[in-house]
Amino acid sequence: MAKKDLSKGDTQWFVRDRFGMFIHWGIYSLPARHEWVMNYEEIPADVYKRKYFPNFNPDLYDPAEWAAAARRAGMKYFVITTKHHDGFCLWDTKLTDYKAPNTHCGKDLLRPMVEAFRAEGLKVGFYHSLLDWHHPHFPIDFMHPLRNHPRAKAMNRKRDIRKYTEYLHGQVTELLTEYGPVDIMWFDFSYSNRADPVHGFKGKGRKDWQSEKLIRLVRKLEPNILVNNRTEIEGDFRTPEQAQPREWVKANGKRVTWEACQTFSGAWGYSRDETTWKSPEQLIQMLINCVSRGGNLLMNVGPTARGTFDDRALDALDVYAKWMRLHGRAIYGCTQSGFAEPPEGRYTQNGKRLYLHLFHWPFGGVHLNGLAGRIAYAQLLNDASEIRWMEPADLEARGGQPAKANAEIVRRKKAVVLQLPIVKPNVVVPVIEIFLK
Repeated sequence: MAKKDLSKGDTQWFVRDRFGMFIHWGIYSLPARHEWVMNYEEIPADVYKRKYFPNFNPDLYDPAEWAAAARRAGMKYFVITTKHHDGFCLWDTKLTDYKAPNTHCGKDLLRPMVEAFRAEGLKVGFYHSLLDWHHPHFPIDFMHPLRNHPRAKAMNRKRDIRKYTEYLHGQVTELLTEYGPVDIMWFDFSYSNRADPVHGFKGKGRKDWQSEKLIRLVRKLEPNILVNNRTEIEGDFRTPEQAQPREWVKANGKRVTWEACQTFSGAWGYSRDETTWKSPEQLIQMLINCVSRGGNLLMNVGPTARGTFDDRALDALDVYAKWMRLHGRAIYGCTQSGFAEPPEGRYTQNGKRLYLHLFHWPFGGVHLNGLAGRIAYAQLLNDASEIRWMEPADLEARGGQPAKANAEIVRRKKAVVLQLPIVKPNVVVPVIEIFLK
């Protein structure tokens, strides 16, 4: 198979929809102190399973409620953790007994979720961990909970990465053949280039996962699927994590399709005592910033062990719902603008519609360089109320030395001055919709 066949997903819908929901859910929601709790606390797989596996019972799980919340928030696709690093599976896999149907809940949790989100019109994505700290043939390394076990290296002599990789490929086959069309395959993660001076273990990556074979399998089963870059194969899109790019993400000097994944707080899975929840301004500004740099935002929710979104998550989703209801067209189908942004905010653009997102509300007016003679009309997007502007000649006609000096600056920068109300509109981030000639 030619190299190009490893990366041929159609990203048109992806760069149009711009906004998705990430969901990290598994039995780590029971300890409720980070989805990496097994690793951080160095809990052996048998201890972890014995403690949490029989007690997982999401009796309030209603995926229709999750899907409706995502749709109201303006999200157009979702990505669910089918299996995280602890190895626990949400679906009725035939390859292990470490799965949701064998817990107290007694059922496949993935199928009703996929159906519910599809019913709300969202596209479907599957996150799948390349790591598996539960599998007996996954070799211990510096990422593994048993990394400090005195017999770790001896234990590895009985572990065969090839047998684990066969299991990995088998589970991916199940996911892409038993749940209807899948739009995104979100693998996580590779670390073959990371050093381990303490233990001497090697990291894992492309060779261990047999990534070329894995991606060919994915493409064969779902020809139009989008695949990320975390197998150490470039894929259809890149995935900066917990970071906001300052410019369009590039690879080998060329712009690429990208998606930032972020959390409402400091954890991906449900973390009861975590307190660094983002403000409404941060939530909205992250979405705007991603689109203004040509990317998407995948915003994460960590459901509780009873299968609910907690109040903090619902409040954060409501922030998006209220803002997106009024400002969605400044996000969907938009991308980075070629105009130089003012210091007060960001631009997004869709054809001849330019959107100025004001992170800082200016006193009376804002200068927009490069737009002299380019504006046909302007309005506040939240209520469609007119915004007037002044061209350089308008400023000069006012007379007086300050006006003339301002007019000279504006003319030199081919700028206009938007005349804004003194009082900021009652929205988290106001947006000016500018119709270009």
